[in-house]
Amino acid sequence: MADATSNVGSNFLVQIIEDDLASGRHQGVVTRFPPEPNGYLHIGHAKAVVADFGLAARYGGRCHLRFDDTNPVKEDPKYAEAIQRDIRWLGFDWGEHLYWASDYFQQLYDWAVQLVREGKAYVDESSEEEIRELRGSIEEAGRPSRWRDRPVDESLERLDEMRRGVHPDGAMVLRAKIDLGHANMKMRDPLMYRIRNVEHPRTGHTWHIYPFYDYAHGLSDAIEHVTHSMCSLEFENNRALYDWFVDNLPTPSRPHQYEWARLKIHYVVLSKRKLIQLVDDGHVDGWDDPRMPTIAGMRRRGFTPASIRNFCDRVGVAKANSTVDPLLLENAIRDDLNDKAPRYMGVFDPLEVVVSTWPAGEVDTLDASLWPHDVDREGTRPVPFTRHLYVERSDFAETPPKGWRRLAPGVEVRLRYGYLVTVDNVVKDDTGRVIRLEVSHDPASRGGVSPDGRKVKGTIHWVSAEQGVERPVRIFDRLFKVEQPGKDRPFLEDINPNARVDATAVVEPAAARLGPSEHVQFERTGYFYADPLDSDEGAPVFNRVVPLKDSWGKAKAAPAPVKKPKAKAPKKSKAPREVPPEVLERAERLVQSHQIDHKEAVLVAVTEERERFFRSASTAGPPEAVAKLLVNVLVGEVDDLGSLPFVPEAFGALAARSVDGTLSSNLTKQVLARMLETGSDPDDIIDAEGLALMGDDELHPLISEVLAAHADKVTAYREGRTNLLGFFMGQVMKASGGRADPARAKGLVTTHLDA
Repeated sequence: MADATSNVGSNFLVQIIEDDLASGRHQGVVTRFPPEPNGYLHIGHAKAVVADFGLAARYGGRCHLRFDDTNPVKEDPKYAEAIQRDIRWLGFDWGEHLYWASDYFQQLYDWAVQLVREGKAYVDESSEEEIRELRGSIEEAGRPSRWRDRPVDESLERLDEMRRGVHPDGAMVLRAKIDLGHANMKMRDPLMYRIRNVEHPRTGHTWHIYPFYDYAHGLSDAIEHVTHSMCSLEFENNRALYDWFVDNLPTPSRPHQYEWARLKIHYVVLSKRKLIQLVDDGHVDGWDDPRMPTIAGMRRRGFTPASIRNFCDRVGVAKANSTVDPLLLENAIRDDLNDKAPRYMGVFDPLEVVVSTWPAGEVDTLDASLWPHDVDREGTRPVPFTRHLYVERSDFAETPPKGWRRLAPGVEVRLRYGYLVTVDNVVKDDTGRVIRLEVSHDPASRGGVSPDGRKVKGTIHWVSAEQGVERPVRIFDRLFKVEQPGKDRPFLEDINPNARVDATAVVEPAAARLGPSEHVQFERTGYFYADPLDSDEGAPVFNRVVPLKDSWGKAKAAPAPVKKPKAKAPKKSKAPREVPPEVLERAERLVQSHQIDHKEAVLVAVTEERERFFRSASTAGPPEAVAKLLVNVLVGEVDDLGSLPFVPEAFGALAARSVDGTLSSNLTKQVLARMLETGSDPDDIIDAEGLALMGDDELHPLISEVLAAHADKVTAYREGRTNLLGFFMGQVMKASGGRADPARAKGLVTTHLDA
């Protein structure tokens, strides 16, 4: 539990807490997480959970779990139970410090009576519409209702009647008497209590009035001796009200409220109202649907507590609003499962392969590693090799594009853990569709090793068609098909119809025998999780957690057009540099274990020190990105990797930032240079020096300013001088200080110009 609560990076709250402790303002740290039990926790709440519990643990303090049960109309004990389950699953515990706002109902009421007696609160019988109208606007001061100056004894009598249930809902409210002309609208006689003649899950019918959040929040913090009360930025204006109630009542402590930016993620909705609508209207299969951004849904899909905590740490705590790319979350689970998920093989779109040179009925049981990416880790599983096999249909091309490394007529490839095979014949049906490949194998190549040292570039996965087992798989994708659901139309219209696809995969026998709640990586396909509810022991139903990155990308979809080569002057041929066999052997292992390019694998494997550095760094970043950054940048900057001022995992984190949309290639080099100078963590450097690429919310106003400064050129562009686009791009890149992604900026500039 300690490990889960102590991993919180540097942020502005850390500085505040350390200053408070150093100055003696507080002797310790007490935080709180105050959810309302009217729904399930989602990934946005996870950020608050990680920060609230993590900051307290970092300084040896404690974090309270306090349910804000001040509105019994919407609350349900099942949500409170789910919230506690989710927090514990994330790796946190509140110990004996579980509280409810209802624990303080009597004290809060007594303080309300005190404010009325002191002339600082009154009972208002105005309607909701009248109160709203009399509050005024930003430009116009509020006006007093006819009840504002009612006698204290009369307000006390009405308040007692409210408490006893004499009046119907909405008949009257208790308001604080502060300042109707205050620039902060929250301070214009805010509401403290409203009538709710309903049963409360914990207090029954004892109370007929319930406090508003703004009244109960700060006072509950004070009762619990909370020192640092963290809220999201929308409560920034509420802080003055928080302070007013605490300062005008004899509370046992003086807490302080601090605000941070809420978590927003592209392609995701985190509005509780919208999540409830998704569930209630049947667009998803409940709060724990694996497509949902709830903790329960992510847990069922196969996300791990560590991956969510690491994601929250990478996002960090900041004052400025921004929107996170979902790739950051996907990379966090890939990083975590890389060392936790054993490897198996499964085929999702089978194409039959007949090994014509293999005896019918014969089975060769191969011993395949569960951890091929970690040569020092023990653990194997038996994989049967038979005459009839299945491979992925996408792994065959009858007319392959340049650079193709998979099955094709006459091409020799390696069957993972098995043999080297060559396609001899392609069998098609009457429509011309390929239905079967006939291949021959090299009997001396068992284990995929070429006996005579010949180079075989391609390695593909496969499954025995005779002993493989069909298992249900659910391919989950983003629930919404646009970055900002509901921006231009009702959000339900932006639901991705392919967010869940039910299919069947043929998996090797060992994978077919797994039980519920087990993770696997189906090699070259993705990370999967045996659904904890729908799987039986020995009969898993696999949820895809996240896909693996396909290094082929667009190349497999459409071959590049053939260009007529230009005549060039002949060059002097260079003798090929001899690569030592041991380097080639290490490189081949890297290709198989980390699925990186062979050329880069050779450069990584040049020295054992470089290979060790790469393997360690790859635990924190995508191996392909780590390899590219290592061989193309880092080795040109330093001679001795052992003398670096940072650990390999920090370099891996930098590589992850270079591909998840945080950094451009130039910014990546800038951050690396600072790491070499200071040894600091890349995320700390990015945050401290503002080196992250601009998000759309920053680019839009910047582009507007650039276009406004060059209105004459905008007019000329719109009249046909489209070559001015390069000029505008130059101005935008200059104004952004290199923090704008060129491709993204170009699209937005074009959108602005064409508007």
